[in-house]
Amino acid sequence: MDSQTSKSSQPSQSPQPPHTFQVDLRGLVDLLSHHLYSSPKVYLRELLQNAVDAVTARLAEQPDAPARVRLYAEAGALRVEDTGVGLTEADVHDLLATIGRSSKRAEGLEAARSEFLGQFGIGLLACFVVAERIRVVSRSARTPDAAPVEWTASDDGSYTVRTLPAEARPEPGTTVHLVARAGAGEWLTPERVLALARDFGSLLPYDVRVGEEAVTDLPAPWDRSYPSPANRRVALARHCHDLFGFTPLDTIELSVPLAGIRGVAYVLPSAVSPAQRATHRVHLKGMLLTERAEQLLPDWAFFVRCVLDTDSLRPTASRESLYEDETLAAVREALGERIRSWLTGLAAGDPERLAGFLSVHHLGVKSLARHDREMLRTMLPWLPFETTDGRLSLEEFAQRHPVVHFTRTVEEYRQVAPIAAAQGVGVVNGGYTYDSELVEALPSVRPGTVVAELDADTVTAHLDAVDPAEELALSGFLAAARARLDAVQCDIVLRSFHPISVPALHLDDRDSRHEQVRADAEEQADDLWAGILGSLRGSAPRARLVLNHLNPLVRRISSLGDPELIGTATESLYGQALLMAQRPLRPTDTALLNRAFIGLLEWATHGESDTPGNSAGGGH
Repeated sequence: MDSQTSKSSQPSQSPQPPHTFQVDLRGLVDLLSHHLYSSPKVYLRELLQNAVDAVTARLAEQPDAPARVRLYAEAGALRVEDTGVGLTEADVHDLLATIGRSSKRAEGLEAARSEFLGQFGIGLLACFVVAERIRVVSRSARTPDAAPVEWTASDDGSYTVRTLPAEARPEPGTTVHLVARAGAGEWLTPERVLALARDFGSLLPYDVRVGEEAVTDLPAPWDRSYPSPANRRVALARHCHDLFGFTPLDTIELSVPLAGIRGVAYVLPSAVSPAQRATHRVHLKGMLLTERAEQLLPDWAFFVRCVLDTDSLRPTASRESLYEDETLAAVREALGERIRSWLTGLAAGDPERLAGFLSVHHLGVKSLARHDREMLRTMLPWLPFETTDGRLSLEEFAQRHPVVHFTRTVEEYRQVAPIAAAQGVGVVNGGYTYDSELVEALPSVRPGTVVAELDADTVTAHLDAVDPAEELALSGFLAAARARLDAVQCDIVLRSFHPISVPALHLDDRDSRHEQVRADAEEQADDLWAGILGSLRGSAPRARLVLNHLNPLVRRISSLGDPELIGTATESLYGQALLMAQRPLRPTDTALLNRAFIGLLEWATHGESDTPGNSAGGGH
């Protein structure tokens, strides 16, 4: 036993024969159908692709050879015939029986590889997604004396190869027969085959038909001649509606000859979110590659949908999307430049069409202008912004105001807009997407422009100070008001400003809001966290409630002698100022509003229980 063990543990001196992987074809087909391909419909694209590649290979050697592909569908079966280069018996053993082998690797075809659609040799394997049996009959155009050969395969992974009499395939080319697997018969009906063939192959360069129905529709709509530009726009708009389901706002020609790209971009007629990924239709050498290409255009061009044909972009293994490489990056930049040129052309020659476009898609152009100073300079007279002077371009606004003030949030703008406008201070609402970035970039394209963020100190500085004697006379009122709002971290300031109808203005900035959040958290925390949060207390200014000394209501409140009533009225003014600014309310603010409302009700109804002689106080 020991000696045997010792011998068996010694390394073998004789070489071990190599082993090959055993592939479970049914498992592989299941993997393809559930993970590689998005739908069983791709089987037809693979059949068309193989047929077109075979025709291309034959034309490379015999330019006068016929170039036809025919599909015949009948109950549960499909036959695809091509006049391509065909296969010999050796080709069948070498190519069809080896998963992953591509016919494009065959000797003599490498030079023509760039003309082929297929790149991964998966080919007929995809047909097992819908078929239980595949039969291929082929005759080689390179070896005319070779007998036709038949390759028959089942979805269990078995196959047979045999030669046939010459009359079985009189002419060079290949015929593929499919027999539907259980539950997949719908994919082989004549109507479905015709629809799929037209979807995938409408731009193929050869004569492709399903029965007698033509599949190809050449030249492509963007390559056709039209009687006039108006006729061209109408035809392309109809093409867009048939393809994408909408009538475009405009059409942009896409042509990048160096990358072999021709097509069009259709401008969406309604606004879409910049976060929504745009999807485009891409044909590769005439064959539809994908209708959901996402990386084709720069992110800022989310307002267009493209359809194009290319011979340079690289598909992924599933041939349903584009491979991200340097070529795609260069194409993306070139297509972005075409869209940018279209925009600048509108600005220079058709301002009415540009205004119509911007009314829908100003967000997309603003996104582009953030990173493109030339585009910002071009679009400056056209891009609309919300300002205290109304909806204006930055160019017009800057001409009116020596300093372009802006806010970073919509809430800040709503706080100050009415007051700033009355004081002659121009403010741009920078709270919308991209707006504050564009305002800050203004000096880079408009030298000499002064841009400043509007804060509470700036607004307060533009309000008229109250006469010191009058403010001193109101010191008791101001002390009572400050004492009441101290709980919500808010100071009281007395100023005179227009419009007189505004009794109070709530001003704060981001630092004061952060301090409020910290103070609220400290109040609700346990001793340990309260100590930590207390140590984070900053020196940021607190929010301010600016009372309008010109407002009649404020004057009446300031003349009250009851500190409690002054406090309740001040809380009411504070709550009303918050609501006017459309600021979100903290729990402490909500509690204050409720308390002030109940307090005012009690004060207003207090005289009901008094004797007539004592009810004079009810007129407070």
